[in-house]
Amino acid sequence: TIPHLRELFDCQVGLSDHTMGTGVSVAATVLGATVIEKHLTLSRADGGPDSSFSMEPAEMARLVHECRQAQQALGGVFYGPTAAERKSLAFRRSIYVVQDVAEGELLTTDNVRVIRPGYGLPPHELPLVLGRPARQAVRRGTALSWDMV
Repeated sequence: TIPHLRELFDCQVGLSDHTMGTGVSVAATVLGATVIEKHLTLSRADGGPDSSFSMEPAEMARLVHECRQAQQALGGVFYGPTAAERKSLAFRRSIYVVQDVAEGELLTTDNVRVIRPGYGLPPHELPLVLGRPARQAVRRGTALSWDMV
């Protein structure tokens, strides 16, 4: 029901967990719960109406750790370079325009080259680029992209 409620009401969904242990709460976070309510006591030995299903501080810390591990295990979809990969782009090579190219002019080894940094089309695309007309005028020093070809 957690995914259903989130979709139905288009809001954050949580769980008020009155079970013993961490399993239900961890499962809820995997299903999309963003809030977990769990009773906390400094010591179950102190008694009280909720003490049987309350967590002690070390158990609560374990719950947080297990929820985070479960989220990491699920992973996430990310397209594009990571921060480390973005930094390394300056050291990679890509296709650049090395002479001004007019709209309709053919791309050749005289006006495009594979140089650093790696902000344009990757070098393996060069054979596909050569001999194609430019869709627009492109200035010298521009990293080539498919919308220009």
